[in-house]
Amino acid sequence: MDYFQMNNDDMPYASVKTWIGFLIMSLGMFMAILDIQIVAASLPAIRNALGIAPDQMVWVQTAYLTAEIVAIPLTGYFTGLLGMRRLFVAAVCLFTAASVGCAQSQSFDTLIAWRIVQGFAGGTLIPAVFSAVFLLFPPRSQALATTIAGVAAVLAPTVGPIVGGWITESWSWHWLFRINIAPGILAAIGATITLRGGIADQRTPRAFDVMALAALAVSLTAFEIGLKDAPALGWTAPRVLGFLTVSLIGAAIFVGKTLRSAWPLVELKCFQDRNFAIGCALSFALGIGLFGSTYLMPFFLGLVREHGALRIGEIMLATGMAQLLAAPVAVMLERRVDARWLSFAGFALFAAGLLLSSRQTLSTDAAEMMVPQIMRGAAIMFCLLPPTRLALGQLSERLVADGSGLFNLMRNLGGAVGLVLIDTVIFSRSAANADAIVAKLQSGDVGTAVAIGIPRNAFLEQIGQPPDEFAQEMVRPLVEKAALVGAVNDAWLMIGILTALAVLLVLFVRKPPTPVGL
Repeated sequence: MDYFQMNNDDMPYASVKTWIGFLIMSLGMFMAILDIQIVAASLPAIRNALGIAPDQMVWVQTAYLTAEIVAIPLTGYFTGLLGMRRLFVAAVCLFTAASVGCAQSQSFDTLIAWRIVQGFAGGTLIPAVFSAVFLLFPPRSQALATTIAGVAAVLAPTVGPIVGGWITESWSWHWLFRINIAPGILAAIGATITLRGGIADQRTPRAFDVMALAALAVSLTAFEIGLKDAPALGWTAPRVLGFLTVSLIGAAIFVGKTLRSAWPLVELKCFQDRNFAIGCALSFALGIGLFGSTYLMPFFLGLVREHGALRIGEIMLATGMAQLLAAPVAVMLERRVDARWLSFAGFALFAAGLLLSSRQTLSTDAAEMMVPQIMRGAAIMFCLLPPTRLALGQLSERLVADGSGLFNLMRNLGGAVGLVLIDTVIFSRSAANADAIVAKLQSGDVGTAVAIGIPRNAFLEQIGQPPDEFAQEMVRPLVEKAALVGAVNDAWLMIGILTALAVLLVLFVRKPPTPVGL
């Protein structure tokens, strides 16, 4: 056997070649996820270089994320068609080629076209790695393999800002894509050499349902675009409602055709398993908190504290360090403690770390952010590793690839929904907070004046007098910044509460059987 060997107790364990192959797969996934965050740190540089209009810059990220979301649930089909090894090698080669295309782009249209290709390839890599955990490894090795994949999946967004900031300041934006070339070539060659055997190719390829694929792509794309536009245009804007309506129609067509098909493009029967369904809900909740926190921190540090990209990345490293330190503890406990209780504790700690950040002030900086970051970083592996086993560990081998795609899709959709909710809160609450602050200043509230940065004596001198134009111009940015802090705190509070609600879902999980050999 290529993948399993036998120890003295006649229990299978993974071979060295299998572990090397899996580490190579995790490297490919890490690069795909990292590419989102490091590009985000350099959007201004890309905009200036290519002469892109400010309102069009969001498509550099949206194109990638939308293509990724479309690709993720299709991984099960491609695994059955190509086999896990050939699928991974093809995806990583396509991702590397698209990275070269992005780096060489001389126009906005060319860059977006390559970002779509890059996102589709990257979206295939993510669930392929998580399905490999259950296709390559015996039960005794799955906890460690899941942890390795989990560290790669959640560490990439954490280190992304500092890597992107360093590359931007040291070289040029082109290197944000060129750094993928060497790891991509290494991963393709390494996977070809190490991932051998017939296990991944035992599934019968399914018929390709073009209509279902088109409905899925249209539904997810329209959903992503509708969500992106909602905070700025409003949820009742015709454009937003139009996209969301198209998304619902596409989803209905896709589900209808999939349920009636003998060989569905995506196997929705996975949701018949209660633990899988709850695991996907937990993955959705993790996406809200994970993507939300990695969005709110640089948002606050950049606009309120006015830090540069490199300094923001340095501050955010605390989350990644806590995550790495907690990973071996998570592996040890996962072998000994019921996955339900680990999930419960993980989401409770993660929610507490989110809620603790909802008390930020104008002076909050690295020191005050340290404890919430450590709490969130320590909790992440317990929010990912046990729910992954709960969701995928009891599925048949035939359903693992489909289940992995759906499980990872839910995390990305959770992130998309969470970011939209955050933007909606910030857009709406900033204006309301500013009006409240202005009202207090007009009533002579000295405490509010001092809190937003107005010198006490200067404010006292102005009480009872109409402010002149100079005073208004001096006070306006102080009011806007203070209002923004309150809105950001409201956003932290919202995602903290939503994450806390996920704790209740764990209570409905059926106790999974203890894997043999653990």
